[in-house]
Amino acid sequence: MTSPTNGVSSRGARRVIRNMVLCSASGMAMLAGAAYAQDAAPASGDNVETVIITGVRGSLQRSMNIKRNATGVVDAITSEDIGKYPDTNLAESVQRIPGVSIDRTNGEGSTVTVRGFGPGFNLVTLNGRVMPSAQIGAVGTGNITAGGGSRNFDFSSIASDGVSGFEVYKTGKANIASGGIGATLNIKTLRPIGKAGSAGSISAKAVHGENLIDGKDWTPEIAGTYKWTNDDNTFGVALFGQFAEKDVATRQATQNSWNLDPRDQFYSASSGRLRYASNQTTLLTQITNAPPAGSLVAYPNDSRYALSETHNERTNLVATAQWRPAENWLFTADAVYVKNEATEKRAEQTNWFNRPFDQIVFEKGASGIYNAVFLQENLSGVKDIGFEQQLVGLKSTLKSLGFNAKWDINDKMSLTFDAHSSEGEVLPNNPDGSTAVAISIGAPVVASHSVDFRGEIPVQKYTINDALRGNNNGRLDAGDLGSQVGRTWTNSQTNKIDEFKVDFAYDFDGESRFDGGIDLLKSKMTTTTGSTYQALGDWGISRPGDVAQYAPGLVTTYDLGGLFQDFTPGQSNVAFRGNALDIYRGLAKGYNQSLPTTSLTANTIEEDIKAIYGQLTLKGDFLGKPVGVVAGLRYEKTNVTASALQSVPTAIRWTADNDFAVDFGTGVATLSSQADYDNWLPNLDISWNVRDDVTLRASYSKTIARAAYGNMYATTTVNTPPRPTANGTNPTASSGNPALLPLESSNIDFSAEWYYGPANYVSLGFYNKDVANFIGTGRVTQNLFSLRDPTAATAGSRSGTAKTALGELGQSATDVNLFTMTALVIKNNGNTTAAKNEYTANSTNGNLNQAFVDQILAAYDITANSADPLFNFDTSIPVNNKTANIHGFEAAFQHFFGSTGWGVSGSLTTVDGDIGFDNSAAPGTLQFPLLGLSDTYNVTLIYDKGPLSGRLAYNWRDKYIANTNVGSQGDPQYFEAFGVLDASVNYTVTSNIQVTFEALNLTKEHIRQYGRDTSNLYFAQELDTRYQIGVRYKF
Repeated sequence: MTSPTNGVSSRGARRVIRNMVLCSASGMAMLAGAAYAQDAAPASGDNVETVIITGVRGSLQRSMNIKRNATGVVDAITSEDIGKYPDTNLAESVQRIPGVSIDRTNGEGSTVTVRGFGPGFNLVTLNGRVMPSAQIGAVGTGNITAGGGSRNFDFSSIASDGVSGFEVYKTGKANIASGGIGATLNIKTLRPIGKAGSAGSISAKAVHGENLIDGKDWTPEIAGTYKWTNDDNTFGVALFGQFAEKDVATRQATQNSWNLDPRDQFYSASSGRLRYASNQTTLLTQITNAPPAGSLVAYPNDSRYALSETHNERTNLVATAQWRPAENWLFTADAVYVKNEATEKRAEQTNWFNRPFDQIVFEKGASGIYNAVFLQENLSGVKDIGFEQQLVGLKSTLKSLGFNAKWDINDKMSLTFDAHSSEGEVLPNNPDGSTAVAISIGAPVVASHSVDFRGEIPVQKYTINDALRGNNNGRLDAGDLGSQVGRTWTNSQTNKIDEFKVDFAYDFDGESRFDGGIDLLKSKMTTTTGSTYQALGDWGISRPGDVAQYAPGLVTTYDLGGLFQDFTPGQSNVAFRGNALDIYRGLAKGYNQSLPTTSLTANTIEEDIKAIYGQLTLKGDFLGKPVGVVAGLRYEKTNVTASALQSVPTAIRWTADNDFAVDFGTGVATLSSQADYDNWLPNLDISWNVRDDVTLRASYSKTIARAAYGNMYATTTVNTPPRPTANGTNPTASSGNPALLPLESSNIDFSAEWYYGPANYVSLGFYNKDVANFIGTGRVTQNLFSLRDPTAATAGSRSGTAKTALGELGQSATDVNLFTMTALVIKNNGNTTAAKNEYTANSTNGNLNQAFVDQILAAYDITANSADPLFNFDTSIPVNNKTANIHGFEAAFQHFFGSTGWGVSGSLTTVDGDIGFDNSAAPGTLQFPLLGLSDTYNVTLIYDKGPLSGRLAYNWRDKYIANTNVGSQGDPQYFEAFGVLDASVNYTVTSNIQVTFEALNLTKEHIRQYGRDTSNLYFAQELDTRYQIGVRYKF
């Protein structure tokens, strides 16, 4: 995106830097030359050099051999050595596999997308066992209200050094559990039996983050791995433990919502968007590049800057014991414990639009929509600039206990029993028991303000006048701050899985075999949600100065804009930050109020899955060349029970011009529903070695992915309207559908692979997925819970009386005007004459004085009465009503240049489909693109010779849709294309000691999320480079 001031984008500058860093690989070459010179021995024509492949090269060669020897399309990553994985994060590793891309939080990989299918469409297993999924993306995302309900597995909590390997199965197999349309991703932990003796490693790292404020510049990461097996190789144990801390500070820019109106609605005098003279026909707003009749107009509600500071503490424990009491028996017991505690302190600066606008500049976007890229408004008096403080706390755990017994009945037959009980959990971890706390404070000193969306982030400007409602010292400072409202959210997700499997194998002749078995799985997933809302000084800030009075010393003044490194924010040199919960408690105490308790709604989804499978593996010759065939069939029967305890809403309270709150009573509704479905899942894999070094593959399979838990809830959730319904909008609601069928995909894969050296190969593949039962949404307009609408302005209602009174005064029924007049009608007991007189007395040139508006906002919340009509909710219900096609190509290569130590690897994946998003669609149009669909590529420069090894890796992902049907307008949210450059260097000092250095995101690539056009910013985040220096001792 081009900056409006100098025509050079900072992102373009970063690309230049990226190229410079790539060129700096020559520095690694110089180090490599020195290391090689140190390691070299005199040449001798009589000696043959023996090369033992270890380290990075050995890991890549083992991964290549897994791919080469697999049936179907399988890719893998293996550890370099005991306790030494190629990456610090599992998701970071897997992104180098063709077709795999990662979703990032705070710049770190967290979830995985495969061939365009997002994390909820992929199945994660641990040593072949289905793992529970529990994720709440509230920390580091800018979305503090996020709840659970997805099937996403969060890889960021898993310590990579405790993993021995990672396998990605892209084609279906009868002997692998269902649930992954994109892929099944199997995490493998260390197994002790195999080599007698003991081995282990201890590593310590110091992690350095840039541009931290309160966090530690250096944080520790300590890990240890130990494996012991007796001399007879009949009993062994393996242990792994890790503790890691990490502090991250990022600068953010956000915008809550983009409105999308037909041009005529936007221009209507009654809409309140534009300023008109008192005759309601003469347009006073200055408009540049006015949109033509019939066009769509997009405009924002606000713009925000934020400082986010996160702290993570991660603990991993893995223990495995194996016992072979006889040659034909092997028992394995293992336990995994993972804990991640994450905290975020977030401080915002918000400029919101009161409307009407006084200046607007439009630009026609690529979508054909006219976007308001510059907006300015003058206030009749002053309004507030917001400084909301937020505190988020989450505690995530994963616990798994498993047991496996393998019995080799004879040379041909074996029987394996496997059972595990695993639980994933994300719980609130704030001191008050909440997930998130937000305390809204503001300074009522803004006389005019503007925002420019033509840069990478919005540029805010404002003028202040603190003589009217501030402390009258001529500047913005903490003395101007007043409280508004306090809010909390309490969300959790728990998923428990119990699984029992029996697998039988019969080996016919060493070349062919039959596998069959049963798989019984019970899953119970529960989410809880709840929120509170408490007015203090209320949105109108009834008591400026109460922050200093009731929360003294808890708010710090700082220069927010000065913290930005690459983005160019506007006026933000005076901002405020503090601990949201401490401030909230201080203010509530000052107002003689207790913090409210949360009414929780609980949803539970239980799935009872019974499966039986058979699979035949045949090997032979075709045209004189070896060929392998695997044919299998899996049958599954799934029973679903959805139950809920729902807190019943009693009212939607109108708290300000376009602000609302949902009130809950003490009543709880008990809900329950059941459904079932079954699936036949065949697979056929053919691999043909047309030459010793060339393999051709063809695969067909059917796979399924179950609907997100949140789509299957038995509850109905109501949302507040974005503005009074009299001004052309309805509130939305969502209901679940426990009877949803899983997505079912028919998959075809073709590939050719050339293995032309011990660690060298090239592969090219094509894949096609035809997906049935894709989930769309039905929509019905209905009343829910008998909730009434105080904003409809129907005849006989108080808001209807207010709208009529406004018309008699020649005033438009804007959100502010309608709320104020309705409150005045209530204040004067229905006496419209008195209400109109008071309204007129507090207006200047037909515009309400903002100070009077703030007084009314603080004094009145409007709850519906019997004269108000019932709310009409646009209620969405998920249904299986879509089909989709996804197809693309995958290419991968790996090449080492003889004995030089140098190598290079990379992959490219294209993803295309017929379920994109139409950015030009009318407001409210429901669309269902496949989230995460994007092309990806990666390239890695490798050096591994003598004591020195290193990698320089670049991973790139094209733009993709992360969310859809956002808000009442049905917006998409795109992630801009993102490329990250990482480097690592390892130096072996002795046979036991290795020092390491890693640098992640060398080019400081940032995240930017937008709507229908690139100017429709939703979220932007500056990310920094993270450095790690470590030492590893091997014994």
